[in-house]
Amino acid sequence: MPTPKPFQFLADARDIVSGPELTKRARRAEAIGYHELVVPDHLIPQLGPIATLAWIAAATSRVRIASFVHNNDLRHPAMLAQELASLDVLSEGRLDVAIGAGWNKPEYDQIGLAFDPTPVRQARLVEAIAVLKGAFGDGPFSFEGEFYRIAELDGQPKAVQRPHPPFLIGGGGRKTIELAAREAQIVGLAPRILPGQRGEPKSVTVEGTAEKIEWVRRAAPERFDDLVFNVYPTLTGISVTDHARAEAKDAVAAIAQRTGVELTVDELLESPHIFIGSIDELEQKLIRVRDQLGISSFMLGVMGSDEEPAAIEPLVERLAGR
Repeated sequence: MPTPKPFQFLADARDIVSGPELTKRARRAEAIGYHELVVPDHLIPQLGPIATLAWIAAATSRVRIASFVHNNDLRHPAMLAQELASLDVLSEGRLDVAIGAGWNKPEYDQIGLAFDPTPVRQARLVEAIAVLKGAFGDGPFSFEGEFYRIAELDGQPKAVQRPHPPFLIGGGGRKTIELAAREAQIVGLAPRILPGQRGEPKSVTVEGTAEKIEWVRRAAPERFDDLVFNVYPTLTGISVTDHARAEAKDAVAAIAQRTGVELTVDELLESPHIFIGSIDELEQKLIRVRDQLGISSFMLGVMGSDEEPAAIEPLVERLAGR
């Protein structure tokens, strides 16, 4: 069995704050040991990803930056490649390219953007990744696809990381996960449950996650050992508590009412996507998840200020880089 990869922790930097406050929060996160600060790509109350990541890069020296994740349907990939390569240059090689097919239909409706069927959005993402990698390449490239056509474009500037920055591609469906296995360096494992919708009950469990990892292994066996697996909280928020089972019982009932997904308390507490417990309990859980499933990258909520340190931060300080 391969040597476990070091723990990497991500924090969300979406809060609408001033530049000086963002600088303070980013530097605190870097000092605590966060591996990466990320910004979602949604039309909700949040800072926009490109400008925010550039500010974080200027305020820090080690922490990596990424969107989590760019919605491919909102930007032409050649334009996105220029923005991302610029971030990689400005950060001196600290960018990850995180991109997905888009999923939040209400946002599409609000701006009059067609929300195509899943297979269409997935096919467009496949082409976009090819365009991004072409633009990151050493010289001019051309591409002829169903959705994008590129004629002898020499993408500029060139990213510092060669042949391109690491890609993070995530999803819950088999086609997207197999795409990540072939094209990404970081595979994001997402439950197949959308807010306000019924989902697949086992998708969030250890067994459902192990199934997704096996899809990756079968799709790209020669790359498998080099891939990093990432998970993020879902269905319920992070809770640092000495009463994990009681909180999990309440969460099970709330999830069933909201989504129709029926889980047991044990399934919820063991899920790689659920973070309920004391710092000691969560530490042992993350070690177990890494040992059992090979998952070493964890999104752990929203980056806080030094006046209001997040309760999860002691866990990051204990495990980061171990």
